Amino acid sequence: MTRTARLGRCGVLVLTGLFGAWLGTATAQAEDANKADLEALKKSLAKYEDYQAAIRDLYLSTEGCVYYSGEKIPGTMDYPKGAMGVHFVNVPSVGKKLDLMKPNVLIYEPTKKGLKLVAVEWLVPLTPDVKAAPTLFGQKFMGPMEGHYPLIPKEFVHYDLHAWLFSDNPNGMFSPTNPKVKCNKAEFPMLEKPTKMMPGPM
Repeated sequence: MTRTARLGRCGVLVLTGLFGAWLGTATAQAEDANKADLEALKKSLAKYEDYQAAIRDLYLSTEGCVYYSGEKIPGTMDYPKGAMGVHFVNVPSVGKKLDLMKPNVLIYEPTKKGLKLVAVEWLVPLTPDVKAAPTLFGQKFMGPMEGHYPLIPKEFVHYDLHAWLFSDNPNGMFSPTNPKVKCNKAEFPMLEKPTKMMPGPM
């Protein structure tokens, strides 16, 4: 009985080790695939480093430079301190099928030399067809939340995901805000109050 029990434990350990190795390999492969997709996306969007090219492709500026103080307010989204920058929204693409290679929003940082492309964002409006938070690159979208008023109407309840493709972000590639991005060179009003969270799909 004792010998059988020991063999059983050994078998479990071997299987656990094999499963762990497989899981590690699968995770690494998924990360590599994500990196490849992100790199391809970055290359495809390089032309938008010129914001006028973005405008020609119907990415239209909301003008305000979005910044959050890091203050935690009950019932609102929990954003780390930092900026989201100036949003250029491709309105015709919002509400259509989620496209990894075509983010709905391009995000720029206002600098002395002009607008600098720093990030992109995908938006998914909350509709009866949306049963759960979407995912891209293995990342769950934030939300649902109100629109970033006064730049975007509060009634635009949505999920979103940011990717800081063109700027290093200490908070991580998919953080909603970046402490390295500043709004102090903007000639636009800033938005500081965190967006209100909304009830998700039932």
